[in-house]
Amino acid sequence: MSQLAAIFALALGAWAHARGLGALSNELGWSQAPHAIAADQSNADDAVLFDAKTLARIRQHSPRPAPPADPTNRVADDPRAALLGQRLFFEKRWSRNGEISCATCHDPERAFVDAKPLGEGLTKLERHTPGLLDVAYNRWFFWDGRADTLWSQALGPFENDAEMGGTRVGAAALIASDENLRADYTALFGAPPDVGDAARFPRDAKPSDSNAAANALWLAMRADDREEIDRAAANLAKCIAAYERKLITGPSPFDRFVEGLEDGDPEKLGALSPSAQRGLALFVGKANCRLCHSGPSFSDGEFHSIGVAPLAGPPPRDSGRHAGAKLVREAPFNAASRFSDAPDGDVAQRLATVRSGPEMWGEFKTPSLRNVGRTAPYMHQGQFATLEAILHFYSTMEGALAVGHHQETVMQPLKLDETELADLVAFLRSLDGADVAEELKRAPSGG
Repeated sequence: MSQLAAIFALALGAWAHARGLGALSNELGWSQAPHAIAADQSNADDAVLFDAKTLARIRQHSPRPAPPADPTNRVADDPRAALLGQRLFFEKRWSRNGEISCATCHDPERAFVDAKPLGEGLTKLERHTPGLLDVAYNRWFFWDGRADTLWSQALGPFENDAEMGGTRVGAAALIASDENLRADYTALFGAPPDVGDAARFPRDAKPSDSNAAANALWLAMRADDREEIDRAAANLAKCIAAYERKLITGPSPFDRFVEGLEDGDPEKLGALSPSAQRGLALFVGKANCRLCHSGPSFSDGEFHSIGVAPLAGPPPRDSGRHAGAKLVREAPFNAASRFSDAPDGDVAQRLATVRSGPEMWGEFKTPSLRNVGRTAPYMHQGQFATLEAILHFYSTMEGALAVGHHQETVMQPLKLDETELADLVAFLRSLDGADVAEELKRAPSGG
C-alpha cells in the first residue's frame, strides 16, 4: 500500500465502516487492489473503489489551474479594459439594426449560450452558439478554430452580416461620440480615431468577402486611415476579451470530490452521488471519454470528425477545421499579426504548425465538458438536445455517417447499458461549476 493510500485508509476507515463500504462492482473489470480508495456510498451495494490507476487518471482532471496568460493582449487582465469590454458586450448600438449585442446569443442567464440548435443574429446561422463560460482556457476559438486568440474571435461576429452586421468604422464612430465610452477608451489607449469626416470614414465601410459595397468603401479609404481603424477595432476586441476572461466558474462538485480524495474529508467525498462516482469510473475507464475530453478543461482542444450527421441531413457540407486552419493562418488579427502584442510569442508560433489536409474535412473542436449540464443542445449544430441523447449516440453510433477513410478510428459503439448511461449523465452534471458573479451578467452601471 502506498503512503498516500495508507493515509486515506486511516482517515476514512471508521467512516467507511459506518457507511458500509464494500468492494467495487466487478462490472468495470478492475481488480480490488489493496491500495484502492473507497468513496462515500449509501450502502454496500453501491460501493465504488478507485484503484491507483483510476485515481491517477481522475487527478488529471482536477484541480484546474488559473487561466493561461494572453501575452498577445496587453490589457487582457486590466480591470479597466474588462469594464469597458463588459459595456461593449452588452452594447446594441454597434449592430446594424441597433438591436443585437454579444449578449443576444451569449445570454448570461443561459450560461452565456442561447439554448438554440443554431445561433440567430440578423439571420439564422449555420452553427450552434459556443458557450463563453471558462473561455479563457481555450487554445482555438470557433468550432473550426479560425481564431487563435480570444480578442480576434470577438471581431468575427461583430462584422458578420448574418450576426451583428456592424462595421469597424461604425464602432470607432460610436466610441468617439459616446462620452463614457470615449473616456474609458482614452484612459487605456489614448484618443480614439477622429472619424468626424463621414466621407473620409464611411460608416458602412469594412473589409468583406460577402458584402461588395462595404468592401469597396473600405478599399477606397486611405491606407493610413484603414490602419488607424484596424488598430482601434483590435483595441475594442481586446477589451471584450478582458471581460470574457473573467467568466470563470467556481469549483464543481467533481472538484470538491477530488479534494476529498486528497484530504479524506467525508463532506467533500459526498459531493458526488454514488451514481456520479460510478459515472466517473466509466468516464476514465471503460468508456474512455478522457481520450478526447482530457485534462482539467475536459477537452484536448483539438479537432475531430465523429460522424454526427448535420441537422439538414447528409451529406456534410461544413468543412470545419479544413477551412478553419487556412482562415486562422491568414487572419489579419491573428496572434502573429501587427495588432498582436506578442507577434513572435508562443501563441503566434503555433500558427507555423497549422496545416489543412483532406483528412481534416468535417472536423470540429472538442468542447470542454465543464458546465455541460447548462449548455444544451450539443454538437456544432446542436444536433443533440440532451446529455442522454448524445450518450445514446456514443453508445450505439446509431445514425453515424461513414465520412470516408479519414474518419476517427477510435469511434466504436460503447454498448453501455441503461444504468451505465444514467451514471455517466450524473457524472457529467457534476462538472457544472459555481456560477460567475452576478455583476458580470449585466451591463455595468454608470455608463
